[in-house]
Amino acid sequence: MSTWSSSASGAGSSRERVLGRIRRALADVPRDEHPDDHPVVRDYLATHGQRTPAESVDLLARNLSDYRAVVHRSDAAGLPTLLSRLLAARGARRVVVPSGLPGTWLAEARVDVAFASAALSPGELDTMDSVVTGCALAISETGTIVLDGSPGQGRRIISLVPDHHLCVVRTADQIVDSVPQALPRLAPDRPLTWISGPSATSDIELDRVEGVHGPRTLEVILVAGDPRPASAYP
Repeated sequence: MSTWSSSASGAGSSRERVLGRIRRALADVPRDEHPDDHPVVRDYLATHGQRTPAESVDLLARNLSDYRAVVHRSDAAGLPTLLSRLLAARGARRVVVPSGLPGTWLAEARVDVAFASAALSPGELDTMDSVVTGCALAISETGTIVLDGSPGQGRRIISLVPDHHLCVVRTADQIVDSVPQALPRLAPDRPLTWISGPSATSDIELDRVEGVHGPRTLEVILVAGDPRPASAYP
């Protein structure tokens, strides 16, 4: 009991020291003042350098590769054939897709397609060979793909449980240069998933292990043109 009392007392003292410092720092602030009364100047650079759209696509491809993602390029017409080839090379037989994924994308693939409904359990997802999704946008400077749960992307869990993720990025309108450019285009009330390469972690000896908390293999297809039918998701 004496040890517990000492610890509790120490914690209380630390708390009071922190609060005391906060009170002293705010001593000269008028009580009716609000944070918005003094806007913070945010005049930092939004991007690092100027790029053409083609250069932004190339930078995204390089950074994705640096993170050990596999990058492919295609035009809209060639996307179904490429997806079919990549799934066949993987040996994928069961593929999960979000409900809003255009049906034409997998029209040539010889796979069993499961739509990611709420009834699909984590255990059932674990039996899937691959997942195919679109994305909300991609960031070239960081090599990051962002999913937001829209119809062509589905629930966050479908991009985390299957061991192989194929993600389609439209180069014409889904690539931005930087995080500051990305944030205004993302809805803060949506479930955002930021993906920079396949899932990986390292222990204290820097031994890299992939597939710990997400797919072991990430393949990104950069598509020129719009591969969506007119009735597909926006």
